[in-house]
Amino acid sequence: MAEHRSMQRGALLDAARSLLSEGGTEALTFPALAERTGLARSSVYEYFRSRAAVVEELCAVDFPVWAAEVEVAMARAETPTDKVEAYVRRQLDLVGDRRHRAVAAISASELDAGAREKIRAAHGGLVAMVVEALSDLGHGQPRLAAMLLQGVVDAAVRRIELGVAEEPAQIADAAVAMALRGVHG
Repeated sequence: MAEHRSMQRGALLDAARSLLSEGGTEALTFPALAERTGLARSSVYEYFRSRAAVVEELCAVDFPVWAAEVEVAMARAETPTDKVEAYVRRQLDLVGDRRHRAVAAISASELDAGAREKIRAAHGGLVAMVVEALSDLGHGQPRLAAMLLQGVVDAAVRRIELGVAEEPAQIADAAVAMALRGVHG
C-alpha cells in the first residue's frame, strides 16, 4: 500500500512538472493533474491539499537535485575562477531541463508564504555554494557578490527562456564574462 501511494505521488509530481513546463503555473490545476495521471480529481486531494502543496513538494524534491548538479560542476573546477564559471554555466545548461522549467515557473507564480520561503531557502543554498570561491578571489563582501552573481544568472536564464536572437551558448558566454570581468567583458 505504501509503495502504491509513493508511486501515485511520484506520478502526480511528474505530471505537475510537465504541466508547469508546458503551460506555466496556470496549467497546474487539480483537474489537469487528475487527467494526466488517470486519477479521480478527489484522489489528487488525498495526496496534496492545494496547488501550493504540490509546488512545495516539487521544490523539496527537484531543487536539491538541480543544486547538486551545480555543486558537482563546481567541485570539478580547480581554481576559484573556474568554480565561478562552473556555477554560472551549469545553471544555464540546466535551463532546458524539465525540472528547471518547473522550478522557474514555480518561482514566477503567486505562492503562499510557506512556499515562497522554501524557494528562498533553496536559492539561498545555491548562492552559498559560490561564496567561498568569491572569497578566494578576494571579494570583500563575498555573500553580496554571490547574490549579485545569481542576479546575472537569473537574467541570463530569463533571456534563454524568452528564446531571443542569441543562442543559449552566447548568452552563457556573456553571463560568464559579466561574472568574471564585469562590464569590461
